[in-house]
Amino acid sequence: MIRAIKGTRDILPPQSTIWNHVEATVRRVFRSYNYEEIRTPIFEETALFARGVGEETDIVTKEMYTFADRDGTSLTLRPENTASVIRAYIEHRLDQRPGIAKLYYIGPMFRRERPQKGRYRQFFQIGAEAIGTTSPTIDAEVIEMVTVALSECGLKDFHLVINSVGDKESRAAYIERLREDLAPVKDQLTEDNQRRAVTNPLRVLDSKAPEDEAIIAKLPSILDFLNDDCRAHFATVRRLLDERGIQYEVRPRLVRGLDYYTHTTFEIVHGALGAQNSVMGGGRYNGLAESLGAKQPAPGIGFSIGEDRLIMGVEESTKLETGPEIFVAYLSEEAGTPARKLAYDLRQRGRRVEVALDARLKRSLELANKIGARQVAILGYSELPPNGAMLKDMGTGEQKQVTIEELLGN
Repeated sequence: MIRAIKGTRDILPPQSTIWNHVEATVRRVFRSYNYEEIRTPIFEETALFARGVGEETDIVTKEMYTFADRDGTSLTLRPENTASVIRAYIEHRLDQRPGIAKLYYIGPMFRRERPQKGRYRQFFQIGAEAIGTTSPTIDAEVIEMVTVALSECGLKDFHLVINSVGDKESRAAYIERLREDLAPVKDQLTEDNQRRAVTNPLRVLDSKAPEDEAIIAKLPSILDFLNDDCRAHFATVRRLLDERGIQYEVRPRLVRGLDYYTHTTFEIVHGALGAQNSVMGGGRYNGLAESLGAKQPAPGIGFSIGEDRLIMGVEESTKLETGPEIFVAYLSEEAGTPARKLAYDLRQRGRRVEVALDARLKRSLELANKIGARQVAILGYSELPPNGAMLKDMGTGEQKQVTIEELLGN
């Protein structure tokens, strides 16, 4: 028997109902902040991610699904979507449109990681990008929007952490200091962090290896290396969050694993998710567009929510009704025609309806109960008027006579 590939899964009913609820909710929230959807290809030229994400990141060096096309072009299944969004922004000259480009996406990403709870090789992200301004006001608005979206989805007791990774100048000075401090202790680190200490020292701070925590705790804070402009930017973001009443923790060791981040970084964690407790991450990326060939700067800020992990956080508190609202049953084949017409009319009014396949009432009621129908409308009783039905409440067992017009109006 052929099974799903390791690290992938089928999302089945009734869990798919929660996925639809979450996606409909975030679309509504994003629309209220004037964001529009963008859909990018699932695969891109490999160079896009190597240049955008960073050639020395774990994503590029170890996790990407890369293959050669028939013409020899190296293609990669997208491991994240920010680089793709910026590529589309440049290619289609979205900078020529008035105002800030506010874009969101929902879709699958691909990384060959070790599968674990909430982490898959094909996983899903919900993300948004605001492109075209360096204003800290937009930083605060983006953070506000994602906290509203998560709350509306039903995620409770989550925790926002923020930091600044400075600009190119500040980062360069800090990275040089990290290299100096890590050099004498590099051999004491885990294998991955030994490599990162040389190629990408910021990633050492992002390490989840518990055996390296004592060394990491002694490393300097990036906040001590921010220049005046970076300090002012971060102070404004914090003030704007305070104005909104959004609670947060400044965590100096919070860095993003991708090379294009500058200034504000942020993350939302949730205790119910275990050790890997991050449900989303984001930040500002003022130099990404230029690294991808843009002739004009296109500073931006965005985030990506791990939808798989978000679903884990909300499914316990989100109890959605999955059965049909009305099951239409009938007592005779002659009553089957008006029963099917009733089901059609109810569906046209947006109701969720199931209709019996035959005139066996007992079997119809058993099926309605098993699939969780809230009500059963029964047609074909001789004592009822031609436009009448018996309506049974499956929760209480109560029955009453109703007209078809009343059913369509309920």
